[in-house]
Amino acid sequence: MLRRQFHQASAALSLGALLLLTHQRALALSLGDLSNADAASGVKAALGQGAQAAVALLGRPDGFLGNPQVRIGLPGALDDAAKVMKSLGQGRRVDELVTAINRAAEAAVPLGKDLLVRAVQTMTVTDAKNILTGGNTSVTSFFADKTRTPLSERFRPVVNQSIEKVGLAQKYNTFASKAAGFGLLRPEEADLGHYVTGKTLDGLYFMIGEEERRIRQNPAGAGSAIARKVFGALR
Repeated sequence: MLRRQFHQASAALSLGALLLLTHQRALALSLGDLSNADAASGVKAALGQGAQAAVALLGRPDGFLGNPQVRIGLPGALDDAAKVMKSLGQGRRVDELVTAINRAAEAAVPLGKDLLVRAVQTMTVTDAKNILTGGNTSVTSFFADKTRTPLSERFRPVVNQSIEKVGLAQKYNTFASKAAGFGLLRPEEADLGHYVTGKTLDGLYFMIGEEERRIRQNPAGAGSAIARKVFGALR
């Protein structure tokens, strides 16, 4: 019985590997019709379009707060505590804090547009090929590798200023540091500014990836002829 299950599992794995190899070869053949320059130009055009669209979507009122895909909630145990506070009639304070951290994200995002565009403009041919042949996280990984540190440094002061206006940052940090001491929060979640900045970047990269996926699914909707040509070759 066990031997039969082992052979079935091995056969399934072999079939999966064969399908993956077939897909990779087909992809390589379709990309082979493109010059390196065309491939790089197409990816740059698509990611430039995606980055600007993501900034426009997120860097406005309710860009984060009104979008359940990227809306920033309280971390871990604090989210559970917030539910208890709401049941005790403290819902307004919780809502104020959640609104404040999402407004902070919305205020910070437009400041990153030039760094995102620069990352696209300086992309290498290897970067472009990796994105074309990579999986669903290839775009997110590219932007995170190239821009996460400088964007964090640029976003953090804006985030801090925004959340301090509400007057709850100190209360959050005091409560969160105690929760972290009991192992209920990760250390990076115990500081509100650090937590919100990280979540802002996660949401930004996620939305850029979503824009790129839309172009993959519908190359005709790309904003430039070269992007339509390159992503059309992947269909």
